[in-house]
Amino acid sequence: MKVSIFATCLVDMFQTEVGKATVELLERLGCELDFPTTQVCCGQPAYNSGYVKEAREAMKNMIRTFEHAQYIVTPSGSCATMFRDYPHVFKNDSDWREKAESLAAKTYELTQFIVEVLGVEDVGAKLRGKATYHTSCHMTRLLKVGDAPFKLLQHVEGLEVEPLVNSHNCCGFGGTFAVKMGDISERMVDEKVNHIDESEVDYLIGGDCGCLMNIGGRIERRGKEIKVLHIAEVLNSH
Repeated sequence: MKVSIFATCLVDMFQTEVGKATVELLERLGCELDFPTTQVCCGQPAYNSGYVKEAREAMKNMIRTFEHAQYIVTPSGSCATMFRDYPHVFKNDSDWREKAESLAAKTYELTQFIVEVLGVEDVGAKLRGKATYHTSCHMTRLLKVGDAPFKLLQHVEGLEVEPLVNSHNCCGFGGTFAVKMGDISERMVDEKVNHIDESEVDYLIGGDCGCLMNIGGRIERRGKEIKVLHIAEVLNSH
């Protein structure tokens, strides 16, 4: 099984441990990995802000970068969703439409790939404590990844996973939304942190770095003793 890693901007610049955990986990599961060094941003921030023409240039670079890949795996539901949306972006472009469709078809979010492609639910992870899981909007609503993270977490030895009240609610990040609508974003993340705190957990786990940065930052500012972990870090713990 040959897998090309799509690291994402946030992992590359802020949360490199998530990238390392993703690589180590997939290698442990028998995957042969490569990391195309010409990868950059998937174009999502520009595209969502209305800069479609500029975003398409970044997207074309990513299509060329991963053209050789058998499978593309990323520790981000949000960025995987953007790759899956490329066919829509290039639907009227005869030169790029088929290439965009090929890229989308072989792109997977990490937990989705492990469960649906590798057919694995127990990766041999161990983490003692009590946790709750944040279901990010892009990953669940757009990419339609629902059960995969929970199937993997229920097999982590020593980990007790508590349901999160109103887990379907957005954390308030939403990319540039958190910048443009800061007051509303703050109220949304406060509501999320309140529910996490009520769960009386040791860990908050999630699958999107943007959400985890947003929620984790608020947890820290409010002085809560809750450790924030990406699910790749949890699944790689042993």
